[in-house]
Amino acid sequence: MSSKIQRMAGTAIVVRGDDIDTDRIIPARFLKAVTFDELGGKVFYDERFDANGQTKNHPLNAPHAKQAKIGLVNKNFGCGSSREHAPQAIKRFGIQALVGESFAEIFASNCLAIGVPAVTASHDDVKKAMDFVEKNSGQPLELDVERGTLSVGGQFVSIALPAAAKKALVDGRWDFLQELLDAGERIEQTASKLPYLSFNAWSQKS
Repeated sequence: MSSKIQRMAGTAIVVRGDDIDTDRIIPARFLKAVTFDELGGKVFYDERFDANGQTKNHPLNAPHAKQAKIGLVNKNFGCGSSREHAPQAIKRFGIQALVGESFAEIFASNCLAIGVPAVTASHDDVKKAMDFVEKNSGQPLELDVERGTLSVGGQFVSIALPAAAKKALVDGRWDFLQELLDAGERIEQTASKLPYLSFNAWSQKS
């Protein structure tokens, strides 16, 4: 069984802008990586570094960014290509949850598959959270997936995510591959009852 993801607390980073696509999150030239392990350092690479590898003024380059656990974003985050490398890079940078106005559907599904809640809040509440974090970068936020709240400076705002995604996170059943592995014996029992999966059944008919 996967880990239950019910609530978390930590500092946050703000990445402002609508329609931030996956090519901006992780440029295409990094997709040739054999594993996802090194992608954390490549997230938003072209917006964080110039052609000479010198850092630009970007939120992910701030001193506190590597300690942040929560990312605050705006509307339609993760649109464009459905590459799973985008949420993988975000997670490997250290971000454990995203709070935004809305997410591209496939991006949100890819986040769920690796245990990264991608929860939504209203435009005003996201703005409130972003403004607070930018003025109080060292102050933690508290995200409660189970109760559907985000605590910002002691004030609670409502968050939402699809019911099935919420249940999977809260119950610790978000890793669908692990679910299959855990159910191996039951899968074999079911398969043994299906004649079209039995070589013996086919041989008896011939």
